[in-house]
Amino acid sequence: MEQFTVRTKNRTEFIDITAEVGNVLRKTGIENGVCYVYTPHTTAAITINENADPSVSHDINTQLNSIAPFGNRYAHREGNADAHIKSTLVGCSESVFVKNGTMALGTWQGIFFCEFDGPRSRTVYVKVIAG
Repeated sequence: MEQFTVRTKNRTEFIDITAEVGNVLRKTGIENGVCYVYTPHTTAAITINENADPSVSHDINTQLNSIAPFGNRYAHREGNADAHIKSTLVGCSESVFVKNGTMALGTWQGIFFCEFDGPRSRTVYVKVIAG
């Protein structure tokens, strides 16, 4: 298992981490299997979606902000309940098949780290299993 750090700059943002995950995969030398990507944070998430057009992640973020707006009257006193809700909706992990030493992502797909309570320094774990 490998890990890397993502440093976010905004309260909410989507950061394309496809290249970093690919670097971890290459270091393993595994040709076929599954690549797991996980973040151990309750106010962040991992998702796979289009990375060709940045307006897609912008639109997703905008809609998540409308579903769970910052500063709403939440019971959670820390002030970041919206971030916990968004993390739950999106999820903290993704899995990608590995075929011939590369991730079997679609033409337009990328892996994103989703920040919902930044700016912060975050950890992403990557585990590749042969199979």
